[in-house]
Amino acid sequence: MTHKKGRVFSGARPTGRQHLGNYLGAMKNYVALQEDYECIYCIVDLHALTTLETTFELRQNTYEMALDWLAVGIRPEESIVFVQSHVPQVTELHTLLSMVTPLGKLTDLPTFKEKVRSQPNNVNYGLVGYPVLMTADIVLYKAGLVPVGVDQAPHIEFARETVRSFNYRYQTNALIEPEMKVTEVPKVLGIDGQQKMGKSLNNHIELAATPQETTQRVMSMVTDPQRMRRTDPGRPEVCNVFTMHKVFSPAEEVSMIDSECRRAGIGCVDCKKRFAANLNAHLEPFRTRRAALDQNPDAVWDVLHDGARRARQIAEATMEEVRAAIGLAPIQR
Repeated sequence: MTHKKGRVFSGARPTGRQHLGNYLGAMKNYVALQEDYECIYCIVDLHALTTLETTFELRQNTYEMALDWLAVGIRPEESIVFVQSHVPQVTELHTLLSMVTPLGKLTDLPTFKEKVRSQPNNVNYGLVGYPVLMTADIVLYKAGLVPVGVDQAPHIEFARETVRSFNYRYQTNALIEPEMKVTEVPKVLGIDGQQKMGKSLNNHIELAATPQETTQRVMSMVTDPQRMRRTDPGRPEVCNVFTMHKVFSPAEEVSMIDSECRRAGIGCVDCKKRFAANLNAHLEPFRTRRAALDQNPDAVWDVLHDGARRARQIAEATMEEVRAAIGLAPIQR
C-alpha cells in the first residue's frame, strides 16, 4: 500500500445484504477514507459467533457483505478487504493480550452489561472477551486510527489501556496505541420512524433491493404522526422521510418539500414517491456494479483471499515482535 496519512482499521459483523443504516453509518465513510488513508477493512466473522445461535447463513452473509462493500466503492487494489477468521494470528494475539487483561475490566464495560441483558441465556466466554479480540484486530495491523462513533469510545480506550499494559509488562513498544477517529454516525431510523434501522426489526431498506421493492418499503414509511389528513400542515423536522430526503434528494427539492409540507401544499404520499424515485436513482450505479460482481462469486472470494494473504503478512510481522517481547520460543519455519 502507498503511504498516506496513516493506517485505518475497521471491522463489521457479517450481517448479509446491507441496508441504508449500514451505508450511512459506515460504508459511505469507508469509501471516503480511502482517499487519505491506508485502509484495512475486515468482516469479523469470529465476533459474530458471540451472539449467533446458528451459523447456517454465516458464509453466505459474509459473501453478501463483501459484495456490497465492493459495489459501494471499496477498492481492493489499494485497500485490504478480508475475513477475520482467515488470519489466525488474530486469535493468537487475542490469547496473549488476555493475559494482561483483568476480568473486572471486561465485565464492567457497558456493552457487556447490555449484551447480558439482551441475551441472558448466552453469556459465553467469547462474549466476555469480545473487547480483547477487538483490540487484537486493531493492533495486529498496527492501525493508528479506528473510525468509530462516540458510543464506541469505551472500547477504543480499553484497547489503548490493553496496549499500555502489554508494553509495560514486557518492556516493549511492539504494539501501538490506536487513536479514535470520531465519525459522524447518524442514527438512521427504520421505516417505523421510531427504532434504529435493523434487520431484526424488519424495518430496513436493503441497498440491493429492486426498485419496486424499495418503493414499496418507502411507501410504508411512517411520516409525521400528527398529520392525519392531506390538508393538515406537516412538520418536516420530525418526519423520517424528510430526514432521508436531505441525504438523497437535490437541495432545491429538499427546500421545496420543506416549505410545501408546512403549508400542506404537498402530501405524505407524494413526498414518499419523490424520495423513492431519488433513492432508486442514487442506488442504480451501486446495484449495477453489484449485479456484475455477483456474476462471478469466485472472483469475490479471490478478493477476500488475497486480502487475507496481505493481512497475514502484516500480522505475522507483528506477532514476531510480540513473541520476542514475551520471550516465547521462536517458531521454526
